[in-house]
Amino acid sequence: MTLPPAASPELASKPETFTPDLIAPACDIFDIDGVRAALFAAFPAGASESDIRKIAVGLMSDARDAGRQVIADAFAAEPFGARRTTRSYTYLTDCLVKLTFEIATQHLHRLATPTEAERLSVLGVGGYGRGEMAPFSDVDLLFLTPYKITPWAESVIESMLYIFWDLKLKVGHSSRTIRDCVRLGKEDYTIRTAMLECRYLIGDEPLSVDLNDTLWKDLFTGTEREFVEAKLEERDARHERQGQRYMVEPNVKEGKGGLRDLQSLFWIIRYVHHTDDVSELVHKGVFLPEEYDTFTQAERFLWAVRCHMHLVAERAVEQLSFDMQVEVAHRMGYNDRSGRRGVEWFMQAYFHHATSVGDLTRILLTSLEADHTKGAPLLERIFKRQPKVKAGYKVVHGRLAIADDDAFLSDKLNLLRLYEEGLRTGLLIHPDAMRLVKANLDLIDDDFRNDKTAQKLFLDLMLKHGNPARALTRMNELGFLGTFIPEFEPIVAMMQFNMYHSYTVDEHTIQCIWHLSEIEHGNLLEELPVASDILSEGVNRRVLYVALLLHDIGKGRDEDHAILGARIARTVAPRLGLNKKESETVEWLVRYHLLMSDMAQKRDIADPRTVRDFAKAVQTKERLDLLCVLTVCDIRGVGPNVWNNWKAALLRALYRQTRRALEGGMEDLNRENRGAEAKKLLRESLEDWTGTDLRRETQRHYDPYWQGLHITAHVIFAQLLREITDDEIKLDIHPDEDRDATRVCFALQDHPGIFSRLAGALALVGANVVDARTFTTKDGYATAAFWIQDSDGHPYEASRIPRLRDMIRKTLMGEVVARDAIKPKDKLKKREKAFKVPTHVTFDNEGSEIFTIIEVDTRDRPGLLYDLTRTLANMNIYIASAVIATYGEQVVDTFYVKDMFGLKLHSQVKRDVIEKKLREAISEGTERAYG
Repeated sequence: MTLPPAASPELASKPETFTPDLIAPACDIFDIDGVRAALFAAFPAGASESDIRKIAVGLMSDARDAGRQVIADAFAAEPFGARRTTRSYTYLTDCLVKLTFEIATQHLHRLATPTEAERLSVLGVGGYGRGEMAPFSDVDLLFLTPYKITPWAESVIESMLYIFWDLKLKVGHSSRTIRDCVRLGKEDYTIRTAMLECRYLIGDEPLSVDLNDTLWKDLFTGTEREFVEAKLEERDARHERQGQRYMVEPNVKEGKGGLRDLQSLFWIIRYVHHTDDVSELVHKGVFLPEEYDTFTQAERFLWAVRCHMHLVAERAVEQLSFDMQVEVAHRMGYNDRSGRRGVEWFMQAYFHHATSVGDLTRILLTSLEADHTKGAPLLERIFKRQPKVKAGYKVVHGRLAIADDDAFLSDKLNLLRLYEEGLRTGLLIHPDAMRLVKANLDLIDDDFRNDKTAQKLFLDLMLKHGNPARALTRMNELGFLGTFIPEFEPIVAMMQFNMYHSYTVDEHTIQCIWHLSEIEHGNLLEELPVASDILSEGVNRRVLYVALLLHDIGKGRDEDHAILGARIARTVAPRLGLNKKESETVEWLVRYHLLMSDMAQKRDIADPRTVRDFAKAVQTKERLDLLCVLTVCDIRGVGPNVWNNWKAALLRALYRQTRRALEGGMEDLNRENRGAEAKKLLRESLEDWTGTDLRRETQRHYDPYWQGLHITAHVIFAQLLREITDDEIKLDIHPDEDRDATRVCFALQDHPGIFSRLAGALALVGANVVDARTFTTKDGYATAAFWIQDSDGHPYEASRIPRLRDMIRKTLMGEVVARDAIKPKDKLKKREKAFKVPTHVTFDNEGSEIFTIIEVDTRDRPGLLYDLTRTLANMNIYIASAVIATYGEQVVDTFYVKDMFGLKLHSQVKRDVIEKKLREAISEGTERAYG
């Protein structure tokens, strides 16, 4: 792909307007001759500079706006025509810059006989110099003078800038001599890179040619190695800021595999190979023809995305946020199909292209190492002695390379042995070896997949080396993993369009396996004591690793991914070398990989029935152990901020209670046993209380209270209830560090709808309720415990608790009406409005011995819990507890309820009415949130 002329030894700078290969005819975009004629005819004789500027800006603004509309319309009709679109915006900008220069030099500051010093050349630099402009890109200009800037040149530049600013152009500019350019370029690589792409626009052309020659002679030539190293350091720092992995809301310009990475390749190619034409690297043997095609396709796609983003936002935006993804996918023609949204297909294409950019970068850097333009990898510089490699391999520039391609391919199992040798030696695989594997993936056929040696090699990559995620990442990037396990291929680069998952499905899977290896290595003993103990006691590692590898393999279809995944696992597990019993366990784990998470986060694990039902589903301690570790890895692999102490505490409690039930029998879950134990602990904690006070406290509560709360909450409520009067509202607000939440305990006289009023008070201060329990004492008081977090998912800081306490009191005393005060607060942020979650309401009379469980699965938003609890209260439904599980934009609110007579909701008619009212409340609230 040939770029526009810029500074290079072979390409002299020549005046050029971007007329060829535009998205629309040049004269339709901007008729420069016609606009020039109209401009100069409109300037009255003897007009002031302000009058001339006003006329010029008026005419050029109209022409610019019309041209931008022509480009936008043509681009909409050809949504992948990125290169021609970026050239068109460059052409339009060139016309504005040239006309502005002509106005400044011919009308505002005309010189009859300019001196040698009064020469001025205007050059485009950076992306503008390269001829790549998105709709709202900055215009970077270099005003070049032969010597120190003269008053005339200063006046011209100042007048030009005023016109640019009046035209609302974002102009970055510098005024320099050739000597300044060389001096500053030596000091600053950003300046040097910008000048690498100088393009003459207008003014004194010989001056720009002098700059071009001088830059190459005195600055660029002989400094190739230091330039390459600087660009790579810059890239690494950028990836560190943006994220080393492919994030689901990528920065198209700065993120990994984005346009800046592609541009870094351009800069290096230009600096080292002295060419703007990437296809030249095919002739030089750096890229294969198909790799060059990959390069052009990635560039075309990424630029198209960026241009669409600018047009949608009507400003320069680079972050491909969720709401932007929907709009860009639509503009680029991605439609819903095969059970997946068009935006998911679009983002899968995005991540494929981003990965390709990484592959191409590796290939180019290897060629630079070969001719010593780039230094050796850090490992090679640290360790003088190279690791000893097996026969058939060699070490080239600190990387594992193949000694003889033909010999290597003579045994196709070597395609797997290469990864094994890489893990064994700790060496990175040489890009030439990667290319050989990628070019010969057709060798992986059914015979290969069913070969017992191949199966053992693959399992050993996960089971016998320090970092299985490293091998899987390499295999995945080259397409090996999806070829060896064809069922895995559909989830490669698959994006799940939600706010919960930070990674693509394949990356999430590899992240899960990395977390498992970290637990196995003992790196998370304090953070994950239960999972660490399970692994130290011993489990079937083959089953666990294969189950994690396959747990999300059914995603992206119309069918429930756990059911489909289990069916796929039934076929794949034996093909990976697992025996019949192991394969059955893998199938069960994949089918029920969400069970423990759901039970812990969506059900009240203080209710003995919850644990009993879970224990019946799991059946054996072996399954419980495997499922517990898998669940921990699955949640931790979702994203960097998803795992917290709250989830850890829930899973630990569920695991320990279920293990006790499986080992000691279900009678260990008996309510009376647990109640007696809780009362004993309370007596020990309140040893300074009189026997009379203790008896009153232990006898005033019903059985569910004793197993529903921890001893710390029992102590707090005992103190709140002591000597409480009927008109009092007592509060205790303290951090619950073990659960990453703030615990709010209420004690007050019971009355209908109390749960809803408390939820409303908390909603008003922006608190997210993550769990709640409410109990009624035998003498008519309500004891309610809410665990809350702030909008960032953290416990409330001590400094914020007084305001929290004050607002809760005002709401409960009736000074603030929650229903009215919440309305202005329950709006969704713009990026969150792209998500639509279907509402499901289910009733379960079997999951609890004494309550009906109402589960509401819907779109999360501020004030939702208050709306739901108010609706239930208005229908005389008593809420005993609420369990809230949030998954990004989706929330599952689970309520343990009774009717006004203390009975379960047995009537189907009654349940239908409740569901209808709940759906109406959700619908009304959603309209407010999206409004």
